[in-house]
Amino acid sequence: MARSLADRLLPAPRNGGFRMEGYWVWCGSVVQGEDGRFHMFASRWPKRLPMHPGWLVASEIVRAVSDTPEGPYEFQEVVLPARGAEYWDGRSTHNPHIKKIGDSYVLYYMGSTHPFADVQPGEDYGLEDPRCIAARANKRVGIATSQSVFGPWERKDAPILPTRPGRFDSFLTSNPAPCVHEDGSILLIYKARRYEGHTHGQMTIGAASADSFQGPYRVLTDEPVFPPDRFHIEDPYVWKTEDGYELIAKDMEGTLCGEKHSGIHAYSADGKSWSLFEQPKAYSRRVTWDDGEVQLMGNLERPFLLFQNGKPTHLFAATADGSGGFRNASNTWNMVIPIAPE
Repeated sequence: MARSLADRLLPAPRNGGFRMEGYWVWCGSVVQGEDGRFHMFASRWPKRLPMHPGWLVASEIVRAVSDTPEGPYEFQEVVLPARGAEYWDGRSTHNPHIKKIGDSYVLYYMGSTHPFADVQPGEDYGLEDPRCIAARANKRVGIATSQSVFGPWERKDAPILPTRPGRFDSFLTSNPAPCVHEDGSILLIYKARRYEGHTHGQMTIGAASADSFQGPYRVLTDEPVFPPDRFHIEDPYVWKTEDGYELIAKDMEGTLCGEKHSGIHAYSADGKSWSLFEQPKAYSRRVTWDDGEVQLMGNLERPFLLFQNGKPTHLFAATADGSGGFRNASNTWNMVIPIAPE
């Protein structure tokens, strides 16, 4: 029997991954470019804002590069900057997930906007701020495309996954996780919330499909693909296997794999009906570094697998120091954990 993903995780390089002085860094997604180097698309926002919910109004997607998958990655450019409140993604771009599809680089992401003034230095900002409330309600999934990993990137005038009134995704769509099939068609797993008057429903996971990355994208089920009464998860990552699909995601409560905010591992024949593996834990927040230290990270989420020659070779994850939770972090960065062969 093949070893589980959790059992194959190797010590993490202490000096690997990607971080930036003065910024919160999150959401690492990596592709090998036409130059043979490894390009990480990540989210960042200034530390003058709180880590959470600063990302909702000031996140931007950037590109960093390394000669090796482990890094360290060096900042290169802002890929999707703010572009004005009148655009659906004009105030925040977040949750990048990069794919090479045929001759195109396709960047899936969450975008949002709000009609108010930007948060100024020294100004209070939190979850009850009108800018935060509006930005959360305006979260949508979209794509940007380029013929080169260096850009330029073409952004769309509308999201690919709008909300659907009366459905589980009537309030927002976010956290896109695309799986590309050999024929170029797409299975897209995503996070959603239902509109419930002055508030919103709990996190749910949906599935959509498209004949190509350009769309249109069709939601496959009327209900979430993970029953929300049993599966409280987010941050999905999905890939194709000989038997169907596999997925890893963040366990919000720890009720599925035994450790809060660690990762679950699930499988599906069709992308719509999912079950947990017999060993459901995909990874732990307890990390072993290459200098021998074992550390319980404050956060370890937004998992992304780098595949090389059809096999997963590295797990990337957004991580934070501190005692746990967004508000207790002093620093965040994207780390990388090498994966041993099966």
